Amino acid sequence: MGNNIISKLKYKESVVKFSYKYGLTKAAVKFCECKRTIYRWRKRYDGTLESLKDKSRRLHSYPNQHTAEEIKLIKNYKANNKDTGLVVLWVKLRRAGYTRTIQGLYHVMQRMGIYKKTPSKKKASEPNKWITGEYTG
Repeated sequence: MGNNIISKLKYKESVVKFSYKYGLTKAAVKFCECKRTIYRWRKRYDGTLESLKDKSRRLHSYPNQHTAEEIKLIKNYKANNKDTGLVVLWVKLRRAGYTRTIQGLYHVMQRMGIYKKTPSKKKASEPNKWITGEYTG
């Protein structure tokens, strides 16, 4: 099978046509393809190469994304409580009806540019100096 798209589509078409002529099992054995894959190609095939193109796997809807009301609620609470931390803000939002997790709140605030991650207070460790031994002989 070649590397370009047309040769892949022609390969799929030949597998489908072979499976119609000699049966699915023989096609699966000859072309070393899974039966489920050939079933899927046969179901999709309508006589054109375009029908055998791979479909997009991208999501077409994002059901778990924050709604406009939730984003407005977050902005209002953050504007009124500028000095509060993430956890306190999350607790106040939960009391107001916010149902998401604290991780979800953190990510949406990062994405909107409201919340900046504070630098770590941990001191950077200095590398140890190697003690070289001086041996005679």
